[in-house]
Amino acid sequence: MKKLRYTLLAACLSLSVAAAGCSSSASKQTGGEPAVPALAPGAALAAAFTDSKVPGMKGVAESDRLKLFADETTGAIAVLQKSSGTVWYSNPPERDSDSLATGVNKDLLSAQLQIDFFNSFGQLTSMNSYSDSTAYKQIQATVIDGGVKVTYQFGTTKKSAEDLPPKLSKARFDEWNGKVDKTGQRALKIAYTLDPDSGLYERNDSALQGLQLDRALKAMEDAGYTEEDMKKDMAELNLTQTKSEARVFQASIEYTLDGDSLVAKVPVSDIHYPHAYPINSVSLLGFFGAGGTQTKGSMMVPDGSGALIHFNNGKTGYPPYQQLIYGKDQTQDTAEDSAREEEARLPIFGIAREDGAFLGIIEKGASVATIRADISGRLNSYNYVYPSFSFIAKDTVTLEANSQVRSLPKFQEDPVKSDFQVRYAFLDGPNAGYPDMARYYQNYLIQHQGLPERQNGTKAEDSPFYLQLVGSIDKKKRWMGIPYRALEPLTTFEQAQSIASEALERGIRNIRLNYTGWFNGGLDHQVPDRISVDSVIGGSGGLKNWIAFAQEHGISFFPDVSLLTAHSAKGFDVSKEAARTIKNAPAALYPINPVINRKDRFRTPSYAVSPRLVEGYTETVLGKLADYGIGGISLRDLADKLNSDYRKKHLIDRTESEGVSVQAFNQIRDRKLQVMGNGGNAYALPFLTDLTNAPLSNSGFKLEDEEIPFYPMVVRGYLDYTGAPFNLSTYPNEQSYVLKCLEYGANVSFEWIYEANDKVKDTEHDDLYSVHYRQWLDSAADLYRQVNEVLKQVQGQGLRSHEQLADGVFKTVYDNGIYVIVNYNTSPAEADGKRIEAESYITGGEQP
Repeated sequence: MKKLRYTLLAACLSLSVAAAGCSSSASKQTGGEPAVPALAPGAALAAAFTDSKVPGMKGVAESDRLKLFADETTGAIAVLQKSSGTVWYSNPPERDSDSLATGVNKDLLSAQLQIDFFNSFGQLTSMNSYSDSTAYKQIQATVIDGGVKVTYQFGTTKKSAEDLPPKLSKARFDEWNGKVDKTGQRALKIAYTLDPDSGLYERNDSALQGLQLDRALKAMEDAGYTEEDMKKDMAELNLTQTKSEARVFQASIEYTLDGDSLVAKVPVSDIHYPHAYPINSVSLLGFFGAGGTQTKGSMMVPDGSGALIHFNNGKTGYPPYQQLIYGKDQTQDTAEDSAREEEARLPIFGIAREDGAFLGIIEKGASVATIRADISGRLNSYNYVYPSFSFIAKDTVTLEANSQVRSLPKFQEDPVKSDFQVRYAFLDGPNAGYPDMARYYQNYLIQHQGLPERQNGTKAEDSPFYLQLVGSIDKKKRWMGIPYRALEPLTTFEQAQSIASEALERGIRNIRLNYTGWFNGGLDHQVPDRISVDSVIGGSGGLKNWIAFAQEHGISFFPDVSLLTAHSAKGFDVSKEAARTIKNAPAALYPINPVINRKDRFRTPSYAVSPRLVEGYTETVLGKLADYGIGGISLRDLADKLNSDYRKKHLIDRTESEGVSVQAFNQIRDRKLQVMGNGGNAYALPFLTDLTNAPLSNSGFKLEDEEIPFYPMVVRGYLDYTGAPFNLSTYPNEQSYVLKCLEYGANVSFEWIYEANDKVKDTEHDDLYSVHYRQWLDSAADLYRQVNEVLKQVQGQGLRSHEQLADGVFKTVYDNGIYVIVNYNTSPAEADGKRIEAESYITGGEQP
């Protein structure tokens, strides 16, 4: 048996390392055979027009606001704004004089595409369109409708030593050697060495490099050596040789003008790669609009609420910025610790310079995109921000037998099926900045049905008060010393009425109540393939009474449900229904132990649900809500998480999973429910009426310089939102919370239970450490009063502008002209001609 196990292991290890176990997991080719079609030579690009502001480039397309130029020899493009005369280049015009960049970093300044691929060991290697395409004149530019298409071939099919026979008999060597001149004979004597033991000439691979390889290949070509001759020699000596697959790739970019925008698309159908070298990611226009060391400006990145990275800020000692759009895919999350960062909820980025600004909007492939940014002084002399797109993901499997261990790469079964498309929208005006970007993106979403109907708030309408109540949790108990698990009621439906009544008595109005832990086993409920209201909090009868109470008192009720996560394995077939990792294992989700900031594998895991089950779960939930006449729903994870399913032969990649989530939202919209979402990824926004845990801060990455309210400026006026519950947040004091709400237009939020805090002790929900409602009720009423006094004047109004007046002092202006100036400092401040007391605010302005 041991011998058999060893033999099987050896057989597996002898396969390509692209295999996992004993079956191939290398990515499939796109476009069929051959993997990389021949790149036809292109005709010279005809110029429709030229312009002295863009020397050396040919005008290829024009819109009412822009002109597009291209250089078919380098692949570089430029866009001219007609109104301002500002030119935006794909590559810095002065890049050749960059004294800092060297080697590949110098070449990247001239590239428009970078491809990262896996080599035969599963290690990442990079190619770029300058070093590996333009330099070999393997580039083709053709005019398309409204623009130009540039196709690149990366790498060459240049012959290698493997195109020469590994061994030759003495007779055959003498035969070919006699057919070439003295130069050829010298080359062959270097290429082959006679082995006195075997009497054969063996190929000297160590000498076949560079010029010597070229000379040897030419000698054999001059001698008339053919593929048929090589097959004959190999057969005569009973030799086999598998030639490595050429590392040749192909991809293209289509540039078109659309009004005030340049649209750059990488069609997935044009991406070709060798079977042995699957592509991991594609990076697009890494230096578009980059600013040099003498340029003033900043980069806008979608970190949480938004952040600015100022040009040339000197922070080269800190890591570059990079962040996944929509957060981590939980089927790929192998990190043991918690990063504790805000998610990037919007698929956008931008640059603001003295001469103008652009906003990048990822229109296709956002769910597999990463935004990257860096400053001058590290690798080159430029400040730049750009997107890269995951194409084929990789994991590692381990084989072990007879004390031998080998790790092998395992790849995503099929590449991502989505094109990669980015819209670069150019903003007019020399002082365009992030408020202009936010306004543009808001209008863009409106035009593309990316936001809900605008609210029609009135001055007299109270602002919302968001309250989350926890019904019950699973808890370990004992009876006569025997341990067992049972539901622990924290807030029954009857107790919820008491809490709401006391809140109303203290002047809290417009309560929007999210009730978690109400069905199928409490807060960590079983998957909603059926719905059973938990009896420990009142059962169906208690729920009906609560609904009647809420309707009578004007409380908006949002029962909470999780559709993408199986918090309990009860009633859930982990093997069949959990999403699979690339290793084909169920995607188990372990909670983070806050003490050591690592996954706690001693606790019960949850599981990522396969997206193929979401439609059915959604229908079940909607049917039950209709039975009770409930008009709202709270979605714990549908607007917050996005996971793939790598189940073999049933792959659902992240772009397809996004489509599944959108379909579930459409199912809910068809029932005309009020929808409260959590987190707020961009694809969820058009379906929401309310948003909890909205991003109201950034992650504080060291490279960043300013936190900005980009996200609130996009969504305010179209949906109501709040951040994390105050009693579970990290604000230093209550006044700081008030100032943040007023500056960002956010509403007050709390999370409570009726029972004492010690009820959650020794449970898996010790994060609910300060939630007993009585200790917070008076504070909540005071916070709500302060915030409501201001925000009820701007209900349904967007954020028109936002600016920093001084250190710790910010001014926000709402669409109706009302403004708020907040001072976070512990001392009074003078700004905008006004005095603002310490940790206080002033308001002003008049509605038109």
